[in-house]
Amino acid sequence: MPLQNRVTPFGDIVAIPQRGMFTGNRGIIHDPTTRTLISRRWTSKAWLVCSCDYKNVRRDVMATRSWTELFFLDEATAFAAGHRPCFACRRSDALRFRSAWALGNHTASAKVSVIDRILHAERLDKSRKRLHPLTDNPMTLPNGMMLASGRAAYLVASGQFFLWCPEGYRPIARPHHFDGILTPPSTMRAMAAGYLPILHPSVLSTP
Repeated sequence: MPLQNRVTPFGDIVAIPQRGMFTGNRGIIHDPTTRTLISRRWTSKAWLVCSCDYKNVRRDVMATRSWTELFFLDEATAFAAGHRPCFACRRSDALRFRSAWALGNHTASAKVSVIDRILHAERLDKSRKRLHPLTDNPMTLPNGMMLASGRAAYLVASGQFFLWCPEGYRPIARPHHFDGILTPPSTMRAMAAGYLPILHPSVLSTP
């Protein structure tokens, strides 16, 4: 039976068989004895997107009193949930993200602590996922952005819309209504400034 450690674009942590392309964490949010989540869904403002392959390290998932291993379909999913690249295992990506974040958010310097503080405010509405207003044509949003319509999440990529599913994306006609943007605004501005999130191959293989 799969562990409850897969993250959706809404930031929910669910138990599904599919693991995805990336791991990451929000601190220690599990009980290693039962390998189940505690009531808290984060213990740190540093919500990370990590590599699943780092120095040949193999971890026994949720089995020790260490960070809780979470999994994401792709980087766009992790961004929508409010995570950002890890400076330890994905340093080159994290540096590119920080540079794009500084450029897009019009700041000369972007300390990691500042990024995490701003993302934490943007990702949450009290304890729930914060949706941000859609003020522009969604077709003009950067590749990798995610929007919400009801409980469905949609990726914008290459001028198309894709329905997020645990196993990958499905191309779909533009929905009639969006409730808002899932991806935090400061991350959206980093993407508009040139950071391209890594997308699941189901998008790349779409005709």
